[in-house]
Amino acid sequence: MSTNTATVSQFILDKVGGAENVTSLTHCATRLRFQLADQSKADIEALDSNDAVMGVVPQGSTGLQVIMGGGVAEYYAGIKALPGMADSDAKAASSKKEYGGVRGKYSWIDYGFEVLSDTFRPILWALLGASLIITMLVLADTFGLQDFRAENQPPTYQFMHAMWRSVFYFLPIMVGATAARKLGANEWVGAAIPAALLTPEFLKFSDPEYAKGLADISEVAGRTVYTYHVFGLPMVINDYGGQVFPPLIAAVALFFVEKLFKKIIPSAVHMVFVPFFSLLVMIPATAFVFGPIGIGVGNGISHFLEAVNNWNSFVLAIIIPLLYPFLVPLGLHWPLNAIMLQNINSLGYDFIQGPMGAWNFACFGVVTGVFVMSVREKNTTMRQVSLGGALAGLLGGISEPSLYGVLLRFRRSYLSLLPGCALGGAVMGFFNVKASAFVFTSLLTIPAMSPMLGYMVGIAVAFFTSFFLVIALDYRTKDEKAEILAKLAAERGNGSEAVAAEAADVNEVVETSERVDAAEDAVNNGGNVAAAAAGAGAATAVAAKPAKPLKPAMQPGAETIISSPMEGTCVPLSEVPDAGFASGAVGKGVAIEPTGDSVYAPADGVVAVAFPTGHAVALKLDSGVEFLMHVGVDTVNMKGDGFQLHVKQKQRVSKGDKLITFDREKIAAAGYPAITPVLVTNHKKFGSVEGMNFGTAGLDTDVIKVDAKDA
Repeated sequence: MSTNTATVSQFILDKVGGAENVTSLTHCATRLRFQLADQSKADIEALDSNDAVMGVVPQGSTGLQVIMGGGVAEYYAGIKALPGMADSDAKAASSKKEYGGVRGKYSWIDYGFEVLSDTFRPILWALLGASLIITMLVLADTFGLQDFRAENQPPTYQFMHAMWRSVFYFLPIMVGATAARKLGANEWVGAAIPAALLTPEFLKFSDPEYAKGLADISEVAGRTVYTYHVFGLPMVINDYGGQVFPPLIAAVALFFVEKLFKKIIPSAVHMVFVPFFSLLVMIPATAFVFGPIGIGVGNGISHFLEAVNNWNSFVLAIIIPLLYPFLVPLGLHWPLNAIMLQNINSLGYDFIQGPMGAWNFACFGVVTGVFVMSVREKNTTMRQVSLGGALAGLLGGISEPSLYGVLLRFRRSYLSLLPGCALGGAVMGFFNVKASAFVFTSLLTIPAMSPMLGYMVGIAVAFFTSFFLVIALDYRTKDEKAEILAKLAAERGNGSEAVAAEAADVNEVVETSERVDAAEDAVNNGGNVAAAAAGAGAATAVAAKPAKPLKPAMQPGAETIISSPMEGTCVPLSEVPDAGFASGAVGKGVAIEPTGDSVYAPADGVVAVAFPTGHAVALKLDSGVEFLMHVGVDTVNMKGDGFQLHVKQKQRVSKGDKLITFDREKIAAAGYPAITPVLVTNHKKFGSVEGMNFGTAGLDTDVIKVDAKDA
């Protein structure tokens, strides 16, 4: 594991509240998924500010998703290897399942969706790999090399069919294991229950020769149904290969059965008798009751949607891609995956995946458009995010990097996304596109769709509609664009007159002081905005508007010295026992090991943030420096005990005004370090931020030097 991965892993764990706050941790293709004992302990702002993190999404009252992109597995392994995380699985099994209301008022609804998500997520890799093998075989069918649906294949193709069928035929075993683990039951018992219904002994019940004289044989909807009397009770035989609902229902029942046996069986012999009685009860219960019910539920949903599709496939094909942009962020798309698998198993085809491809390719069209704009603007950060999202989508069919890297960060992008979804879906509906196998909708899986030409037209319409709309409408609001272009101009210096001029055009509609501040760097580094805009042919009204004076600390060549806000010992920031502070991810500056009990304003300014817990205050100094004083590490967990806040947000303060009083003894008793990071949080606006005068510091000791960027 690389040093950077280890550092970021430690940083993430610290910012979610530490190992003791994590009740469970899983991951999908792009996201770390935490369940936390106390979600309020997570520092979402600090997590989101880390360059390795693509986004942070709270989920319910206990969940937190940290989007890491394609390398998520490395970070997952890094976090799981950290001290205290070995116990997270045990905590997950024993903790109460509580999920807050992102999906509904009732926790059982939220938990139901969590079970579905965490059931399918671990087997995504196997499903994705198998789907590409299916695509190869469908492509061979297209070119007449083999018949994909033929019962008997040539030896080479027979073996290749076994390669993908291993995943889908034995899917009930995988689902049984992952669902049981999520619910807190034994995963191997959960796997053994559906496995019993896939053994040669059970499959023999469907053999016509064996059934003669032993089974009641009937015809239902063109299917031969065998009913045996086992233990004196009628048992209807079903084909459970590829089914998902029977093992899901069985896993739920197993959780309660195990719980009951653990209560009545002495703990010393749990390992022997709990699985024994669980299998003895659950396998017959699944064969007699839960299995047929699960197949009935799956077939019922599948046939209902098939009826809707047959009634008006055009409307359904438009609705599906328009729903996905809102379902995926909440994890509500997972039930549809189960229905797709059910459709393939019961109908031999699926009518959801084709229209779903319209959503995916509209999404990929948006991020490809963002990539083109980022290259043109020389925006390195967005270029990397959008390129990663586009490649993950076009080649892997995975939308999360695009969704969390671009779409949910810039909500205006939905104006370009939804028309692509609708028009692409309309084309899918017109051609009545169906999938012959369960695949992830990417460029590599086009052959799995029929008619292939209709599907190709549909995804092309979705992709290019959204692509050109992004180019025409932009993916940002005018305010967001002004801020980004101004920042780019500041980073590039005087060679950015064109970018500065474009920022000036956008700045015409910016009115609030914060939005004007966002364009100040463009004024500073790209020349006078008004003059640049006039040179580019901008409106004369903009040219006539005088530029706002620069803050003192931002004047070219200016040097600003900040004194210590407290008495103590000044040390380098790297000595703070917190990866986020020590790495400079939160801000640049120094740390003070306090000898007093108070924090004072180091200069005149305004209180930007006054934390209710009293452990931290952020100031916006008159010089333009944004300054954070954070008393101790993880002291937010003290919930205000030992802290007294003397100021409130937006209050005007002068140098020497008391901001916080704290009790060092209480901090020590709570087990937290009192070392206090004092940081310049908008350090990127300056040329350099450096610590100075390390050692004993009084209130008049200069501890931080801020140099403005050169003109």
